[in-house]
Amino acid sequence: MARVLPLVLLCLLCGTIAGAVRSSEASKSSTVLGFRHWSSERYTRVVVDTDGPIQFTQNRLSNPDRLFFDLKNCTLAKSAVPTVTIKDGTLETVRLAQFTRNTVRVVLDLRQLKRYSTFMLEDPNRLVIDVYPLAGIKTPEPDKSVKTILPYKERQKVNTIVIDPGHGGKDPGAIGPGGLREKDITLSVSKKLGALLRTRHGVNVLYTREKDVFVPLNERTEIANAKGADLFISIHVNASEQRKARGIETYFLNWTDDREAIRVAARENRISFDKMQKVQSGLQMILQDLARNSKREESMRLAHSVQNSMVSALSRDYSQVENLGVKYALFYVLVGAEMPSVLAEISFISNHQEERLLAKSSYRNRIAEAIADGIEAYISESTLIVKNAGSPISGG
Repeated sequence: MARVLPLVLLCLLCGTIAGAVRSSEASKSSTVLGFRHWSSERYTRVVVDTDGPIQFTQNRLSNPDRLFFDLKNCTLAKSAVPTVTIKDGTLETVRLAQFTRNTVRVVLDLRQLKRYSTFMLEDPNRLVIDVYPLAGIKTPEPDKSVKTILPYKERQKVNTIVIDPGHGGKDPGAIGPGGLREKDITLSVSKKLGALLRTRHGVNVLYTREKDVFVPLNERTEIANAKGADLFISIHVNASEQRKARGIETYFLNWTDDREAIRVAARENRISFDKMQKVQSGLQMILQDLARNSKREESMRLAHSVQNSMVSALSRDYSQVENLGVKYALFYVLVGAEMPSVLAEISFISNHQEERLLAKSSYRNRIAEAIADGIEAYISESTLIVKNAGSPISGG
C-alpha cells in the first residue's frame, strides 16, 4: 500500500449502511487529487486525497451493490487515476469521476459489506473510508494476489513489535515549564525500549519514526499492520493545566464516559474536548463492537502488565510515583490496529518535578526497562494461558 500522506485528525464520523450526510467545514472549491487503498484481513481502507476541506454525501445502491460518495464543490485532477481494480473479497473496484460540474463522485463497487465508517482528516485534507466484510475474514479472488495480515491469534509467538514514539517533527506534543518537549522524550524512551527488546528478548523491533519527523496518527497503526506486527506500543508523556498533576497511566482503545480519559485523548488527538466528545459519540457503535473482539481483551491485559511493571519499577527508586491505573479512551493512533495495542503516558511533563525526572537519562532508562519487563510478562502469561488451554499458540 502507498503510505498515507501527512495529516492531523480533524474528526472521526461513523458511517452506517443506510445513507447519511457527512460534512466538514468547507467554504471554497477543492481539487480531488486521487486515492489510495490498503487491504487487511479485517477491513479495507480507501483514502481520497484533496487539496482542501470538503462537504460530501454518501449512500448505498443495489444492482450492482455499491457505495458512492459525492464530494461537493470539487473538481477532479487530470492526473487522478479514474479506476483501480481491487478484488480483495470486499471491494471489486474503486472509481473516481467528475459527476457534475461541481461534484466528484467516488464509487466503491462491493462484493460483500457488513458496515463501513468514514474519517474526515486534515493537514492535508482527505476522506478515509473503511469497509468491513460480512464474515470478518476476506476471501480474495483466486487469481488475485492480496497482501493480508494474519489475525494475532493465528501467530505462533510474538516476533515483531512496533514501537510508536508519540508526536514528532512539526508536532512537538506537550512542552514542560522548563521547555522539555514531549516528542524528544518519547523518541528517547522508545529507542531505549527497542534496544532492550531486541537484546533481551530477541524480537524484531520496528519504529513508526526513528528521528524527529512528523508521522500522521493513522499512518502509525498502518505501519504496524503492514509489517504484520504482533504488538503495538505507543509512548507518550502526559500534561495538564493543573501543575500538581502527576503519575503514570496506560490506555487501550475503547469507548469511555470518563472526562479525564476523554481530555487526555483529545490532547493526544489534537482536537478540542467538545469535539472529542462528539467524535466519540459517533463512533460508539464501532467501539462497542470492538469491545466484543478478543483483541480488546488482549490489549487490556497488555496494558495492565505494562502499567504494573512501570509502577513497581519506578516506586523502588523514585518517591511520590502515583499509579493512575489502566484506562481506556478513543486514541486515534490506536484505531485500526490489527494486534493488541496500548498507549503509555509515562509521566506529566507539565509537572515541575516530573519534567526534571524526564530530563534525566537514568529515569528514561528505568521507564524503558519497566515497559520491556511488562511486555515480557505479558508474553509469558500469554504462553501460560495458551498451554493451559491445550493450544500450541503463544504470545497473544
